[in-house]
Amino acid sequence: MKIDGHWIEITNRDKRFFPEAGLTKGDLIDYYADVGATMVPHLAHHPVSLERFPDGLGGEGFYQKDASEHFPDWLGTVRFPKREGGHFMAPRIDSRAALVYLANQAMITAHCYLSPADDLEHPDRMIFDLDPPEGTEDVGVVRRATLDLRALLDELSMTAGVQTTGSRGFHVVVPLDGRVDFDATRDVARDIARVLVRRHAARYTLAQRKDQRRGRVFLDVLRNSYGATAVAPYAVRAREGAPVATPLSWSELERGAAPRDWTLGNLRRRLAQKADPWVDLMRHRHALDAHRETLAILLDREAPAEEEE
Repeated sequence: MKIDGHWIEITNRDKRFFPEAGLTKGDLIDYYADVGATMVPHLAHHPVSLERFPDGLGGEGFYQKDASEHFPDWLGTVRFPKREGGHFMAPRIDSRAALVYLANQAMITAHCYLSPADDLEHPDRMIFDLDPPEGTEDVGVVRRATLDLRALLDELSMTAGVQTTGSRGFHVVVPLDGRVDFDATRDVARDIARVLVRRHAARYTLAQRKDQRRGRVFLDVLRNSYGATAVAPYAVRAREGAPVATPLSWSELERGAAPRDWTLGNLRRRLAQKADPWVDLMRHRHALDAHRETLAILLDREAPAEEEE
């Protein structure tokens, strides 16, 4: 297969990657070739981590942070320093060719780092990870949490995008101007979540211990950390049915969109009928310092709740 001027030898197209759905490695490769023009702009400036399943979901999978030595020279990499010392060479997906090549290497899912390749210390997005309470699959509860968060971000005059995770919940992403580090970003995200917890203590919690959550939605801001990743937009998830992490419009969420509504089988039809809802998201980058005063006022208005940390 020739893509972007690069010849890629496709191997084992007929291998079953999603046995229950009857989907093959070739189906996965074709999907990424087809959606690459939409997906790659969301990844091109960021290193990624790969979730690979050489034998499909019927075999063992693993995460790969370090680019393999046999990867071609044209596939970009980023020198990624480790906090404990040393570094690894993280791959980049900056072309359709890179996306298809890695799919042929049995990458089912790409996970994107939150900071760009040219400034790994400063994230250009803030993320909230919302899933139903442990032991439930109550989409309505997590949908309400996501919409409550959106309403609060509106109060703060923050633009945000929402995406299904292709798993149990939703990600809410706020684009940033990249001027503050991860610690400051996480502090702001935690304070935003703290306002929601104070307003709706019976619904939401920041308690990291599962036994303290007591059926409430955990407002997870921990991904706002150096070296953490989030599933990439339009990435297929390593789950039966091949669900896809799908950017949404807020009106779609209000109308009842669910985390696994879109799959490898129907996502291309969606893109043929509807423009990418995130196509302009990163044009609305926020300077977090400009929102601190309003956030402090909102925090002071609400009585502290239990388990805010």
